[in-house]
Amino acid sequence: MTRTLDPIRILLADDHALFRDGIRQILETAPDLVVVGEAGSSDTVVVAALRTRPDVILLDVEMPGADVTVTVATLRRVVPEAHILVLTMYDGPQLVRNLIGLGIRGYLLKSATRHELMSAIRGACHDDTRVSLVVSPESVTLAQVRGEQPLSRRERDVLELAAEAMTNIQIASRLSLTEATVKRHMHNIFGKLHATSRIDAINKAVAARLITPPRPDLDAKRLSSCPGRRTR
Repeated sequence: MTRTLDPIRILLADDHALFRDGIRQILETAPDLVVVGEAGSSDTVVVAALRTRPDVILLDVEMPGADVTVTVATLRRVVPEAHILVLTMYDGPQLVRNLIGLGIRGYLLKSATRHELMSAIRGACHDDTRVSLVVSPESVTLAQVRGEQPLSRRERDVLELAAEAMTNIQIASRLSLTEATVKRHMHNIFGKLHATSRIDAINKAVAARLITPPRPDLDAKRLSSCPGRRTR
């Protein structure tokens, strides 16, 4: 007989009761999601989390009480098993970055769709490596680059040459490396920048000022010679 999985237990934390009511109604249309509590301030969310022991906490950043960074740090300490997803109107790149550094599992704007919200909740519980972001492109770029210098000097060298439309073999020759070493560096770069292709990695690194932008005359060549995932 197939074992039925327990529903994901969710705590809603927002200072607008009407908004909480709406989110509750949306979430409880799904058989695998259940709202186990609500809170309207930073103090009450900590109390509610200790009482209900939720799997996921949906947290607004602008509630009465302590700053959201303090609230997240407190929740991570007292209910470490709970996954925190921020759901807010505020889109600030530095705040997104700071909260990800504190261990939240997602940052979503209130303009997100119900599918994006439910997907983020399920992803937080079922995929330990996943961090869901439904924010502006600027916030995504800055949030995903978590440290002041997330790429090593060699990784930046490799990516700058990739931005010049060089192949792995050409990069290896230029840097006196093996092709396997270049591939390993590219794999690490993809992971650190959460990139899905060479072009994506280059664009994110340029936006975050990790590498020098490629010369304009190389743009067309770069676009035609970077077939995405196949050339890591």
